[in-house]
Amino acid sequence: MKLSRYLGDRPFWRVTLTLALPVAIQNVLTSSFQLVDTMMVSRLGDVTLSAVGMAAQWGWLGFVMIFGLCSGMSVFVSQYWGIKDLKGIRRVLGIGILSSLVFSLVFLLVAFFAPGWVLRLFNKDAAVIAVGCQYLRIVCFSYPAVALTNILSVVLRNTERVKLPMYVSMCTTVANAIVDYGLIFGKFGLPELGVRGAALATCISAWLGPVLILVFSAIEKNMLMGPVKELLAFGPKNLKLFFSRATPVILNEFLWALGILVLNIIYSNQGYEYYAGMTIFRTFADLAFAFFVGLGNACVIMVGKSIGQGKIARSIADARRFSVLTPLAGLLIGLVTIALRHPLISIFATGDSLSELTLHTALTVTVFCSLEQMLRNIPYVQVVGVFRSGGDTLHGMLYDLGSLWLVGIPAALIAAHVFHAPFLAVVIAAYLCEDIPKTILCLWHFTSLRWVMPVTPEGREGLKKYKEQP
Repeated sequence: MKLSRYLGDRPFWRVTLTLALPVAIQNVLTSSFQLVDTMMVSRLGDVTLSAVGMAAQWGWLGFVMIFGLCSGMSVFVSQYWGIKDLKGIRRVLGIGILSSLVFSLVFLLVAFFAPGWVLRLFNKDAAVIAVGCQYLRIVCFSYPAVALTNILSVVLRNTERVKLPMYVSMCTTVANAIVDYGLIFGKFGLPELGVRGAALATCISAWLGPVLILVFSAIEKNMLMGPVKELLAFGPKNLKLFFSRATPVILNEFLWALGILVLNIIYSNQGYEYYAGMTIFRTFADLAFAFFVGLGNACVIMVGKSIGQGKIARSIADARRFSVLTPLAGLLIGLVTIALRHPLISIFATGDSLSELTLHTALTVTVFCSLEQMLRNIPYVQVVGVFRSGGDTLHGMLYDLGSLWLVGIPAALIAAHVFHAPFLAVVIAAYLCEDIPKTILCLWHFTSLRWVMPVTPEGREGLKKYKEQP
């Protein structure tokens, strides 16, 4: 049995690293937005850190919907790219831009006009709500910018222009760090605005993203630069085809994010110090997760492109390799995170602004969740990287939502409100009860090959020939 069948050969790794590393670096930089905010806001105390963490959940819910839209676009863009259907790609881009702006504006309006309602979903503490409202009313204006950046980036990545989004993220991350420091603490001649400064810095750097992407795209004349009429060249038939595949993904991501929001409400009602500790862990956990985002993106491009060209055997072979690499990478990254947990968490423990309970929570949650990443990312790469690139957006949704809503959330509620378990036990119940059944279902569906559902004529013909093979 050749190891290359499961771990990949030299050509596989050359293409994978070329596609995955820039995306992973971009996501590390994107996650650094929240890292910089959390590090600086942590110096303002537990209440402020918890409030910003809770307020950020609303923007995250909107972002996940945009991610669902981007995943739906990837089904078409990667397969269209396989046959070089450039007009088809720009048509999908036009649908994506208009849809993302509608989604983001809805979240903006709710956050601006009803920030107190959003914050009370997580905590009833008046001080936490007051601080959170200051942050949310400003940071909500970054939502359309984040949406546009992600829509433009997904087209660039799926047409193998992976470096431009990475370079733009470098620029926006540096800008965010500088403006954050200046506006929070009143440096570089800027006013000292505290938590409002953190929100304003996020807005400024977020809008820098789509501006830079479009400027550099105009210079290099890439896929984003085409006639405007091609962006709007979609009719009812195109919309029906797009949303028949994209709607399950968007619903998947929205309802999954809503479920995570419910879990965060359960966590936050255990006490704001516990939630502040969870916020610290998630900040650097997002950096580690960036590797799996890169791996999933490489899987989408390689598997989707092959299916679009009708190379079904090759797409299945690559999907198998990604399925084996994911848990191995999860184990390695988890062990490294555990080994570095003390220096990572000490970054936030400047002075005496954070309580011992917050820091202890961050340390204990890090140990369990880092080990569990080996299991947690298997269904992520299966659903986002394999099933969706193959054209199957329905089964991943069913497995994802069923495991979360029917098993994970009830387990967390029972642990918290029936057994009155400690905070870490509630987290363990939520994670394991969601991830174990989801992993089993995803691996079973992968071996069935029912996820191979081409959207191109070449792909459908290739699948027919593959099934006819003895």
